[in-house]
Amino acid sequence: MMDQVKVIEIQKSVLENNDQEAEKLRQKLRKEKTFLLNLMSSPGAGKTSCILRILEHLKAEMQIGVMEADIDSSVDAEKVAQSGVEAIQLHTGGMCHLDAAMTEQGIHQLDTERLDLVILENVGNLVCPAEFDTGASKNAMILSIPEGDDKPLKYPLMFSVVDLVLINKIDCLDYFEFDMQAVKERIHTLNPQAVILEVSARTGEGFDRVAEWFRKNVNQWRKES
Repeated sequence: MMDQVKVIEIQKSVLENNDQEAEKLRQKLRKEKTFLLNLMSSPGAGKTSCILRILEHLKAEMQIGVMEADIDSSVDAEKVAQSGVEAIQLHTGGMCHLDAAMTEQGIHQLDTERLDLVILENVGNLVCPAEFDTGASKNAMILSIPEGDDKPLKYPLMFSVVDLVLINKIDCLDYFEFDMQAVKERIHTLNPQAVILEVSARTGEGFDRVAEWFRKNVNQWRKES
């Protein structure tokens, strides 16, 4: 499987103004009518598993590419490639996030002009990825039930910069003290516009609504391009 996955060694960006580079990349993707989602979470929250569920719903109707970012390893890209969707692995060389220049290195390898949707799985971290604009069309994050309902209080920036929050592992609700109403209130206090969807990557519950969110936003992006 390793020979099916292209591995890109990403070097640290030395650009002075990441926001400018991010906007340039966003406009490039807009011209190509390609929607880029930046997906963030802590390690183990279920990013790759959620991506695979999203692909189950959408790969028959959209041309999709996936970029998997990690400090090392290509295991996640190999899992995605097994689903039949093109995937590349971005090695960050110790960096705990991607910025716009690093993202563009991956975008260049995907030939995005032929793609409707690109999903970027950012490095597992609730701090650094929230601080850097990658040039994405939208930002999303995953909060898993075992992490606890206090994460919006501890990592407010992450919850403030996202358009979509997936609350994953709802099949585990009976085994953890997790106040769903409280966490939604905390998220909406920080970010009133955030869409919050409850899902289980293990069972597939809730991913019909996630797929609909993607359809709506990808179509809107293409119309506005």
